[in-house]
Amino acid sequence: MQSDAGAATTSAELRAHNLARLLRAVHDGGGRRTRAELTRLLGLARGTATVLVRELGAQELITELPADVLPERAERAQRARGRPTGVPSAHKKGPVALAVELRDDSFTIAAFELTGRCQVLDRWERDTAAGTEALKQLTAALVRHRRKLSGRVIGIGVAAPSPVSGGKMVQPMLADWHGVDIAEELGLDGRAANDTGPVLVGNDATLAGLAEARRGVLSGVPVALHLHVATGIGGVLLTGGQPSVGAHGAAGEFGHMPLTGGREPCRCGAVGCWELDVGAPGLLRLAGQSERGDRVEAAAQVIAAAATDPVSARAVARVARSLGRGIGALVNAHDPEAVGLSGLAASLFGAAPAAVREGYLSALMRFRRHSPPELLPSTLGGLGALTGAAELVFDAFLTPRGLAAWRQ
Repeated sequence: MQSDAGAATTSAELRAHNLARLLRAVHDGGGRRTRAELTRLLGLARGTATVLVRELGAQELITELPADVLPERAERAQRARGRPTGVPSAHKKGPVALAVELRDDSFTIAAFELTGRCQVLDRWERDTAAGTEALKQLTAALVRHRRKLSGRVIGIGVAAPSPVSGGKMVQPMLADWHGVDIAEELGLDGRAANDTGPVLVGNDATLAGLAEARRGVLSGVPVALHLHVATGIGGVLLTGGQPSVGAHGAAGEFGHMPLTGGREPCRCGAVGCWELDVGAPGLLRLAGQSERGDRVEAAAQVIAAAATDPVSARAVARVARSLGRGIGALVNAHDPEAVGLSGLAASLFGAAPAAVREGYLSALMRFRRHSPPELLPSTLGGLGALTGAAELVFDAFLTPRGLAAWRQ
C-alpha cells in the first residue's frame, strides 16, 4: 500500500494515491467541499482534479452535486462568474460501512455512507444475563443487512464495551464475553463473507473520542482528551485526530485509575478506581436507587431529576465534583488543548457545571488554572461510538489498496 506521493514510483501508483487522497478529503469534509476547494486543499492541478472526480464518479464512489444544493453555498454560487464548481458527495450506490455499538444488554447497527451520513438500521435488547445470545442475534442481523445492501458494504466496525486487545474483549462486564474475539465469534473470522471487507473492533469510549475528533466537538483540536462515562469510564488521548491506543490497543482505561481517593475494591481487580465514584453504579448508590436493569438509563433519570429532587441533586453534585477532579488529574498528565465529554459525563456537566468546574480547577496544577483546557460536551450524542466504528472502516478503505478492491 502506498502511503504518500513520494512512495509512488509509477504514473499508475501516483494516480491511485491521488484518487485515495481526493476521496479521503471528500469524506473528511462531509461532502461539503467544492471541487475548487478540494483542488486547492490537495495542491492539484485543475485538470487533474477534474479527471480524478470523473473517475471516482464512474466507479460510483462519488457524485457531483451543484453548489447551490448546500444552503451555505447558494448565495456564493449565484454571485460567482461563469459556471459554478460542483460539490463531490456520496454516490447513492457507493460504499457503506456497517457500524455496531455492542452493549452489555443490547446492540445497535447503523449504515454510514461516505461523508459520514448515517442511518440507524437495527436495535436489539436482551432480557437474559448471558451475552452469547446477543452475539448470535448480531450475526444474524449483520447477514440480513449485508444482503440488503447488495455489494456496497466495505467493512464492519464494532464498538465494544470492554478494553480490546488483539481483537478480544479482555475485561467486559459479562463473564461469558471475557477473551471473546468478536470477529471470530460473529463467524466472520476477520473477513466478512461475500467480500464485505474487514471486521474491525475497538473500545466504545475510544471510538466515541475518535468520532468527536473527526466529526464532532474536537474536530481540528491538535491535542485533545475525550472522556465517556457510562457504567464505567473510558476515553482516549487524540493527537492530530489519531487516537493513542497503547502498546496492546487497550489504553484509555481512565476509570481504573485511583483519581478520587476511594478505597473500595473494583471489578477490575484494583482498589479505589475512579469509576466507582463517577460511573452509573456510583451515582445510583448515592441517590439510593437500585442498580438492577439498565444502569445507564437509570443514572440519566437521576441526573434529569436533580433539578427538582434534593436527594438526586446532592448525588449529582457529589459525582460531578468527582468527575471534575479526575479530569483535572488527567489534564495534568496529558496536557490537552481541550477535553471532550460524552455519555453521562456530558449530562453531568450540563446538570451541574459549577460542581464539575469546582472539582476540575481544584485538581489542576496552579500554572494551568489561568487558562484551563475547555470542557466541551459532545455534539454527536448517542451516535458517537457508532460514528467512530464507521471511521475505523473508512480508514481502512480510503487507501489505494482499499479503492482497488472496490467491487473487484
